[in-house]
Amino acid sequence: MIEGEEIFMRRALELASLGLGTTSPNPQVGAVLVHEGKIIGEGYHRHSGEGHAEVLAVASVKERHLLPKSTLYVTLEPCAHYGKTPPCVELILKERIPRVIVAMEDPFPAVSGRGIQRLREEGGVEVLVGMLEEEARRLNAPFITAHTLHRPYVTLKWAQSLDGYIDRVRSNRSERPELFSSPLQQRLVHRERFAHDAILVGYRTALLDDPLLNNRLWWGRSPLRVILDPYLELPHDLRIFSDRTAPTLILYLASEARGEVPQQCPSHLRYLPLTGKRIHPQAILSTLHQEGVQSLLVEGGSTTLARFLEAELYDDLLIEVCPRSLGKGIPAPHLPQPR
Repeated sequence: MIEGEEIFMRRALELASLGLGTTSPNPQVGAVLVHEGKIIGEGYHRHSGEGHAEVLAVASVKERHLLPKSTLYVTLEPCAHYGKTPPCVELILKERIPRVIVAMEDPFPAVSGRGIQRLREEGGVEVLVGMLEEEARRLNAPFITAHTLHRPYVTLKWAQSLDGYIDRVRSNRSERPELFSSPLQQRLVHRERFAHDAILVGYRTALLDDPLLNNRLWWGRSPLRVILDPYLELPHDLRIFSDRTAPTLILYLASEARGEVPQQCPSHLRYLPLTGKRIHPQAILSTLHQEGVQSLLVEGGSTTLARFLEAELYDDLLIEVCPRSLGKGIPAPHLPQPR
């Protein structure tokens, strides 16, 4: 690789990041076309089902005769299969682009090295792989997790007092939860909701907080709401049952339920049964993976967060510590000690 080329891959990564929250279940991908050290075209994948980054980058080039003398920098291996759009490999071969720099191979089984192989064998394209690979993998951690670990990428989030409590002890909905997040942090939490496919809370959080769990303080979509109601005992006057701003999934234990699934549900609401006598994090993640969820934000409560920590089924932590002490209350989850 030529010294100084990383600047073009960094630009491709910057472009790819603009697809945050809008490309799932597809990855975030950016592409830059360079001729003699100058960018002549660029693009990024905006929405699932729409044009891929390579297609948009090629389409943006005004002087098309430069393509056979250019280098394509792309953050993920060009696809080699027909999905909602034609393979990007065929476009690269058609335009006779002679050199392609790829940050990382695609973990998706239908691609996974086939795109690179086709470029090399069918077009004699010079393909170099691994430039800024760590940054590229970090950008698409949910996509990679879904295709390698076969579960969603899990982020555990909570806010706590300076002395380690996440709330006062409450017994009913008339007692409002303690608020530790600053207004700025609340906006950033809603950005995380926008960036994740789904958000999850346990039974007591749903019951006592009566949360909406949607995205109100950031632009864009709201995540799928996932509520744990093992025994189907949540009262139906909670806002999640009537609020239609986000799809809602209720997970319950088929053999332990004391309530019943309503015969007629609002269009935004679905119930899914799980087996066993307890809802385990692994069962939750397996079910959500089958539902196409690639990223999950777990917002509470303490017991639910602790179970994910104990099972070591998490990938990221978002913990806000408020500079205020509570004195007593519900302890924040204990982080596992380094091994």
